[in-house]
Amino acid sequence: MRGEPSCPKCGGRVRAPGLFADTWQCAVHGAVHPLQPVVPPSVEALGVAVHRTEVPVWMPWPMPVGWLFTGVACAGDDRSGGRATAVACSGPGPLGGFGELVLVAEELGVGLGARYAGIDGPDPGPYLDVAKPPQAKLLAAGRPTPLWHVADTPDDRAVFAGEARGLWLWAVVWPEQTGLLMYDELVLTDLRDAGAEVELVPCGALSPRLLDP
Repeated sequence: MRGEPSCPKCGGRVRAPGLFADTWQCAVHGAVHPLQPVVPPSVEALGVAVHRTEVPVWMPWPMPVGWLFTGVACAGDDRSGGRATAVACSGPGPLGGFGELVLVAEELGVGLGARYAGIDGPDPGPYLDVAKPPQAKLLAAGRPTPLWHVADTPDDRAVFAGEARGLWLWAVVWPEQTGLLMYDELVLTDLRDAGAEVELVPCGALSPRLLDP
């Protein structure tokens, strides 16, 4: 499945627009924005995502010490442009061991963030208790951005979600205790605004989380 578009909500096959539908179609979820094949992490892959997307490409910048960029995924096609992005980073966890973080920016209803979160989607709203104070805060493109803990996710991960630049922002962290990273007031940069600094991003091996969350 790595060589062809797939459903952002379930990873299943999608049918290209044709005689009977002018949108990409999943047999389970109907019309979707197709998730494009994931390619190995590189500055060039980031550049492609940055130039084709209509939504932010969020990345911690500066990176936490020892962390690397480990992949990017984009949902959308050449006609609509990118409607969701997922950026993976990996490095040492706050309590030791190996940690992974996937940051998703997406329009309402795309469902990519919910897939990585391991919940029924497409959006985090039903799983957020915004009547309570946010559990995490970060800076996204220079703006203070509250994130709430997402309920009912699998035990192997911690998931936070909120809104940034008028779109959903998800932060999915493996293993669950690496979620402590989210309490350190991460600074996120939209790589569409980064210019030549993108070339300084340290790259590691492709995160399997992007392929099979």
